Amino acid sequence: MGAGRGMRGLRELGRALLGVIMCGVMCYGLKTTEIGVTRNSSGLFWEELSGESYPSGTLMVGLTLIPGAAEKGAVCLDGTLPGYHIDRGFGSGANNWLIQLEGGGWCNDVRTCVYRKTTRRGSSRYMEQAIMFTGILSNKRSENPDFYNWNRVKLRYCDGASFSGDMEGEKEVPKLFFRGQRIWRAAIADLLAKGMNKAQQALLSGCSAGGLASILHCDEYRDLMPQSAKVKCLSDAGFFLDMMDVSGGHYLRSFFGGVVNMQGVVKNLPKACTSRMDPALCFFPQYLLPYIKTPLFILNTAYDSWQIQDGLAPNVADTHGLWRYCKLNPANCTASQYQVLQGFRMKMLDSLKGFIDYSRDGGMFINSCFAHCQSERQDTWFAADSPRLRRTVAESVGDWYFERGASKDIDCAYPCDHTCHNLIFRPK
Repeated sequence: MGAGRGMRGLRELGRALLGVIMCGVMCYGLKTTEIGVTRNSSGLFWEELSGESYPSGTLMVGLTLIPGAAEKGAVCLDGTLPGYHIDRGFGSGANNWLIQLEGGGWCNDVRTCVYRKTTRRGSSRYMEQAIMFTGILSNKRSENPDFYNWNRVKLRYCDGASFSGDMEGEKEVPKLFFRGQRIWRAAIADLLAKGMNKAQQALLSGCSAGGLASILHCDEYRDLMPQSAKVKCLSDAGFFLDMMDVSGGHYLRSFFGGVVNMQGVVKNLPKACTSRMDPALCFFPQYLLPYIKTPLFILNTAYDSWQIQDGLAPNVADTHGLWRYCKLNPANCTASQYQVLQGFRMKMLDSLKGFIDYSRDGGMFINSCFAHCQSERQDTWFAADSPRLRRTVAESVGDWYFERGASKDIDCAYPCDHTCHNLIFRPK
């Protein structure tokens, strides 16, 4: 964004927070990306309006539909074939694999799933034929220093249950298929046949709903890969909190309950978890982490933009619209709202405390930015002005994966981090 807009945003931020906090370090240089927010029958969709731009040489990778998937019942919500984008590895990375699970929310009832199947999130009919590979998917060492020459795959998300649902048959009226687990299995089987069965190193990653899926499927991925391979998992913006919303209810718990029950997710959740609590709660990472055996890296912002908008202060919990402007831009928050946001951060850190203590092989990058998904964007993954906690996200993940040193970093409270790329929203 231009310097003028950045300075205006900074002045607004200062006015909003004046008298509320005292910042421990200088709070200048905050970078923002403007996002449009559209609400419809399928929930919240984000559309980037301005911010990161990519050079003309950015790698474009075509869509591959998974052959034989339909025979396995592995189909999108509307019955079309699922797909992925793959760019082959080379040199020292030719036998290494990175699988990125696409994100994009969920559908929790017939109405929202019917809408979803008319979009790229529910049908390959509407998917882009080619997409940009940036950030963790980039093929350039200068943009992706540790994984640039690996086999890099982006598995498209078209089921609405984090690749975890599995219902026999389909809903006849309207016709819907809940087959996320089968899509996951069909994709992995296809990739194993294309050389992943010889993998020496592998990383399962994902963003948002895909970040949740990378946790849900982490141990299964380990089991499906060669025993000799080094296998780890990365969850980006997938640490969704079971928390109280601003009305005192538990909107996200209810929402996830709809997803889990309607799409037949329960049987694919860890039995060690579902035997101890309501199965719907086992869709939340904070209850899953104790049962994950494979090394896992948690990449999340402590003020996750999606969770603030649709978990902490969804419209159904904010019936008078008191949070409307605060959740779009933190510069608009009142002192009391600001304290609620700080409480959200503390809830996130409390939920991660056990992971910090018991996971010797785990990694963590929890920065205090208003953002959502940082591994796929070049400006937040690895660039001259990327967010940092001593090092960039890419460097932190790489150091953890290759065991070059400890990599559990937690930021100070907002707004002390001047390296943030904060998402500023406007209603459409």
